[in-house]
Amino acid sequence: MIRVPGEIGKDLCDPQLGMTRRDLLRIGGSGLLGLTLGNLFEMKGLASEARKVGGGPGWGSAKNIILIYLQGGPSHLDLWDPKENVPDNVRSAFKSIPTQIPGIHFTELMPKLAKVNDKMSMIRSMSYTPNGLFNHTAAIYQMMTGYTTDKVSPSGQLEPPSPKDFPNFGSNIVKFKPIDEPMLPFVMLPRPLQESGVIGKAGTAGFLGRSYNPYYLYPEGDDMDMKKMDRIQVNDLEMRPDVFSLRLKRRAGLREAINDLMPEIDDAVSNYNLGDYYQKALNLIVSGRARDAFDLTQEKEKMRDTYGRNTFGQSCLLARRLVEAGTRVVEVIWPKVANSDNHSWDVHVDLSKRMKTQSAPMLDTGLSALIADLDDRGLLSETLVVAVGEFGRSPQKGVSTSGNSNSADGRDHWPYCYTSCIAGAGIKRGNVHGKSDKTGSSPLEDPFHPRELLATIYHAFGIDPETIVYNHLNQPRELVKASAVTQLFS
Repeated sequence: MIRVPGEIGKDLCDPQLGMTRRDLLRIGGSGLLGLTLGNLFEMKGLASEARKVGGGPGWGSAKNIILIYLQGGPSHLDLWDPKENVPDNVRSAFKSIPTQIPGIHFTELMPKLAKVNDKMSMIRSMSYTPNGLFNHTAAIYQMMTGYTTDKVSPSGQLEPPSPKDFPNFGSNIVKFKPIDEPMLPFVMLPRPLQESGVIGKAGTAGFLGRSYNPYYLYPEGDDMDMKKMDRIQVNDLEMRPDVFSLRLKRRAGLREAINDLMPEIDDAVSNYNLGDYYQKALNLIVSGRARDAFDLTQEKEKMRDTYGRNTFGQSCLLARRLVEAGTRVVEVIWPKVANSDNHSWDVHVDLSKRMKTQSAPMLDTGLSALIADLDDRGLLSETLVVAVGEFGRSPQKGVSTSGNSNSADGRDHWPYCYTSCIAGAGIKRGNVHGKSDKTGSSPLEDPFHPRELLATIYHAFGIDPETIVYNHLNQPRELVKASAVTQLFS
C-alpha cells in the first residue's frame, strides 16, 4: 500500500494542524495544473513557515510590542495636529503649544507628550477609503487584522467573533516569534474590543486556532470604575494552596510515565505537541513569573502616580511590567467603549468638555509616562510602542459623515486623515512622517494606510508581511497585503 505522509486536520478551525483527506483528493487534479505531488508538498512546506527574506532598516529590531489602541477614534485636530487660520467650525477649541520638535505643535491637552515627542515618530497622514469602515467595528477589524470583513451590515455592525476570522496581528506575531520563557506571550487588557453588542471582534486568533488567542485580563467593574486595576484577579495562574510545585511536577512525571506505556496514543497525538504545550503551561504556573508581573503593588507609589491613578494609566504601567517579564505582545484597549459618553473618544457631542476633563489628561499622562519609563529602563530600544485609533474625527464640527447626529461641539468619524504615534525598536526619534492638508482633511504628503502600519510592525519583528498562512478553508493568505514603511526606522 502506498502511504502518503502528511499532517491531519488542515481544514478544521485550527489550520496549523496540516493536511486532510480533502487535500489528498485535490492532488488528483493537480496534474492538470502542471504540478506534481512533490511540487504540492514543497509549496505547502514553504508556505507553512515565515519566509526567510527581509532585511533593510528596522528588520528584526523589535522584541516586544505595546499597542495603545485608542478605540473610538480620537480627534487628531484636537490632540496632535492642530490647525491655524481655518474656519471656526474646523479650528480646535484648544490652544496650540510647542513640542520638543521645532515647528511641530500639539494642543494644550498634551503638555506631557509634548515633552517626550522627541523620543517618537508622529504619522500625520494615516488614511484609507472606507469599505463599510465609517463604523467602529468594521474599522477596528481592519486595523487589527489588516483585512476588511466579508459581511458588513449597512450600519457597519459585524457578526460576533468566529473561528473563521482573520487573526489579530498579535496572534500572528506570537505564532511566528514564540517566546522561550515561562511567560504569557500575548495579553489584552483592560477590556475587550467592543462596539454595541459585538464584543471581541478582531481580538482573537481566528483561523490560527485558540492556542494563539491572547490572555484576556478584564478586571471586574464598569468603564467608569477607575480603581478596577487594583482588583486584578489571575487565579488561573496560581497553584491551589494544597498543591506544592514539587507535587505538581510529580504529577507531570506520572503523566509522562503513563504516556510511555501508551505508544500508540503518543504516536497519534505527536503532531499536536501536547507534551510541549503541557510543559509550557506547567512552567508558567510553577515559575510564578506571570503572576508577579500582574502585581502592581510591587511598584513604588510614586511610579504608580506618574502613570496616573486610573484604568488607562495603570494599564500602561502593567504593560511595561509584562514586557519587562517577557511578554511578546501587549494590547491596551482604551478603557471606554466607543459609541458612548464620558471619556470615550467617540465625541459626537460635548467634545470640549469630555476631552479636556476626561480622556485627554489620561492619555497624556499614561502614554508619556510609558514612553519615558521604557526609555529610562533601556527597554525602548527593543520595545515597539504604537498609539493609534481606528480613524480620526471630521475636520468640520457638527456635520454627519457616518449617519450619526453631531452637535456643534462634536466631530464625526473620519478615516481619510488622522494621526498615530510610534516609538522604540529603531524608530526614528523626533520625526514627523507625512503631512496633512490645511484643514486636516486628507494627506498632503505620504499617505499611510493602516495595513502599512501592520506591515511595518511585522517587519520590525523580522516577519515578512507577505508570509502565507492558511485560513479555515485552507486558502493561502498573506499576513497583510502591504509593504513596511522602512523610512520610519533610523
